[in-house]
Amino acid sequence: MRLPLTSRRDIGSRVTPSRQGSIGTTPGPQRDIAVTAAETVALVLDEKSPLPESAGEVVELARRLRGHIGQLGAVVPPGAPALRGAQQLASAGVPDGYMPSRVHLVKLAEATQALVAAVQAHGGVPAKPMRRRRWWRPQLNVLRGSVFAVAFALLALAASAPRA
Repeated sequence: MRLPLTSRRDIGSRVTPSRQGSIGTTPGPQRDIAVTAAETVALVLDEKSPLPESAGEVVELARRLRGHIGQLGAVVPPGAPALRGAQQLASAGVPDGYMPSRVHLVKLAEATQALVAAVQAHGGVPAKPMRRRRWWRPQLNVLRGSVFAVAFALLALAASAPRA
């Protein structure tokens, strides 16, 4: 069985040329965190979805669920009972062996599902996270030119000083 671990909708960035001519990524449309987490939970808990075959698929699903727990944990109120249990499960590693790793994956998915329910009960996820103010960063050539101008001014000042 091959799980589609990334879907077209999951990819949140597009490749576009940046202003300096190199290829960079720009963020695409923001998706709701709770919806994305619910889709990943459905990959694990849905009756129609088969169990992951390889240990790599289990590790990848566990990594994605841990990421969802981290994102949802920032939105859930700090006193939520589902948050503490989910964070404890997320901090534990994936156990070795076929059955223990699958059981851990199901528990992780159930904890994520409880967090999604807590977020939806709390009132949802804010549409846009608050962005901090970014300071203007001068381009490299502006910095080079200003260093050159200061050095040239100091050289001219040193050349005009009387010799003793």
